[in-house]
Amino acid sequence: MKFILLSLMLITSPIWPIGTNPTVGDPYIIVNKSTNELAFIIEGEVRQIYEIATGKTNEHTPEGEYNIIVKAVDPYYRKKDIEGGDKNNPLGTRWIGFDAEETDGRTYGIHGTNNPDSIGQYVTLGCIRLKNEDVEILYDQVPIGMKILVASTDKTFEELGRERGAIAKQD
Repeated sequence: MKFILLSLMLITSPIWPIGTNPTVGDPYIIVNKSTNELAFIIEGEVRQIYEIATGKTNEHTPEGEYNIIVKAVDPYYRKKDIEGGDKNNPLGTRWIGFDAEETDGRTYGIHGTNNPDSIGQYVTLGCIRLKNEDVEILYDQVPIGMKILVASTDKTFEELGRERGAIAKQD
């Protein structure tokens, strides 16, 4: 009886691995460096597209599929020792870090900016930059562990989403 109860608890537990992320309906982010746009996909459809800034060169923002592993409100800027919330902090009001190039989520991330005129440009050292108001909306919807795809392509967000299983394939 204990075995059956334990088995039932494990299967219904929210930490039980029920397949690989993403599956249709999971939140998913796609970044297209060629258009400097970020798509937020939820429940199998592109819900929002944001204009972004990416790396100065194509190599600065690494391409691939990664996991969101760190989130921070008013992030501290280590390179220049600038406190979070300071108007001079180039990371803006939110940090959503991912594990590109086997880093710890504190090197590459999606973040706000103290320079909104940079959005749409190729100016970063590798991060994905949004307007503060946009990253604040995204921050509240992005769970730790969700996937992010960074690519440079002429494919649509819908095509990329279908390829990755974030959007249902068309019949």
